[in-house]
Amino acid sequence: MSKREYDESDVRVRPGRRGSRPRTKTRPEHADAESAMVITVDRGRWTCAPDADSTRPPVTAMRARELGRTPIVVGDRVGLVGDLTGAPDTIARIVRREERATLLRRTADDTDPFERVVVANAEQLIIVTAVADPVPRTGFVDRCLVAAYAGGLAPVLCLTKADLADSETFAAQYRDLDLPVLVTRRDEWPAELAAQLAGRVSALVGHSGVGKSTLVNMLLPDAARAVGIVSAVGKGRHTTTAALALPLAGNDGWVVDTPGIRSFGLAHITPDDVPAAFDDLATAIEDCPRGCGHLGPPADPECALDVLVEKGQLRPGRLAALRRVLVALRPEWHSSPNVEGES
Repeated sequence: MSKREYDESDVRVRPGRRGSRPRTKTRPEHADAESAMVITVDRGRWTCAPDADSTRPPVTAMRARELGRTPIVVGDRVGLVGDLTGAPDTIARIVRREERATLLRRTADDTDPFERVVVANAEQLIIVTAVADPVPRTGFVDRCLVAAYAGGLAPVLCLTKADLADSETFAAQYRDLDLPVLVTRRDEWPAELAAQLAGRVSALVGHSGVGKSTLVNMLLPDAARAVGIVSAVGKGRHTTTAALALPLAGNDGWVVDTPGIRSFGLAHITPDDVPAAFDDLATAIEDCPRGCGHLGPPADPECALDVLVEKGQLRPGRLAALRRVLVALRPEWHSSPNVEGES
């Protein structure tokens, strides 16, 4: 029996590892993805509240591969596919992140170039500070105001513990900014604050001891239960270092508790970002010289905002309040004779 002779037709050529067809960059559109809001983030898992039915349990999701490293934070509007029942041990996929309307950002300090997005799409920032125990100081409030103006959030100042001391002395420093100032007491239901939060997504910030947790517990008596539900469906548990969005019963509002924020680094913000947030000042600063810090003489002798005051188009008190807030961007400017306030 003679040996068989082989020719090239007998040789099978294996295709390359990448396949014989070029890989397409076309991705599915996921037109059927369900809209939801991210309510907390925990080690690579996102807990989301579906828009379709507020009575449904939250859904745990992972980021789809096509999103790559797209950052997703509390408040982001996302599209979900997969198992959306919210049942234990189920997981959905986040296939898109909608464009953000607002961003509350900070840096670790004023020299850190790396920005951290704290909350997305919040409509207002509730800055909580006590009028006594601890003694109120303007420094943290001013930095929060800068972050709110730069991020597109409407700031609201909430003064707590008014049963211990007069609130007007501190509140008066911010009246000329046309800033809503709400006053609460420990022995009264915060009706004015509840009305301000209704129907909106609001982020709460405040130092330890100012009464923020007391307000959250009064406004959200089921907050502990809500945190328990989120913990049950996620990989880990909610801690005081994580932002968490909680629903306000009966009015479609959300409160984003941000207990991890101790201070705001403002390295990512320029002096123009603050007055640009005001409709009556945004156009005026276009006439300022390049590099103007808007603090007036002697630091900025040609600031256009001073011209508005001379023409009677801007209240002097409003400009003084704005400039004190701007000092939060540059602590070394605090000695300017045109700027009043305590850091």
